[in-house]
Amino acid sequence: PGYGFAKAPVKVVEKWKSLVKTYLRGRQVLHRTLVLVDSRHGLKDVDREMMKMLDETAVSYRIVLTKTDKIKASDLERVAAQTAEEARKHPAAFPELHLTSAEKGMGIEELRAAVLGDAGV
Repeated sequence: PGYGFAKAPVKVVEKWKSLVKTYLRGRQVLHRTLVLVDSRHGLKDVDREMMKMLDETAVSYRIVLTKTDKIKASDLERVAAQTAEEARKHPAAFPELHLTSAEKGMGIEELRAAVLGDAGV
C-alpha cells in the first residue's frame, strides 16, 4: 500500500510526514521521484499533499497513473486530463503524465526509459 493507505494514529502519521520531508529536503542525488496515482480514483487529497510537499522541497516528480486497464477508456481520458491540468499548477511536476498497467504491461517500458533517463543512465 502507498502513503495514502496508512491506518495509524494522527501523531504517527504526522511523524512520518516530517520524516519524509526531512529525507527529501536537500537530497541532491534524488533527480526525480514518482507519484503513483490509482487511475480508478484520480488525484486524492493525500496525493495533492504529497505533490505540495515535493514542490516545497524542490524535488521534481513524475505522475504515474496506475491500473489504467481497470477503467473505461472514456473515464481514463477524463482522469488523465484532470490530473494533467492539476499537475500544471505544481512547479516541481514533470509535464509528462505516464499511464501504466502492471498487469497488462502497458506503459511500463516507457516509464522505465523515463526513469533511466532521469538517472542519466
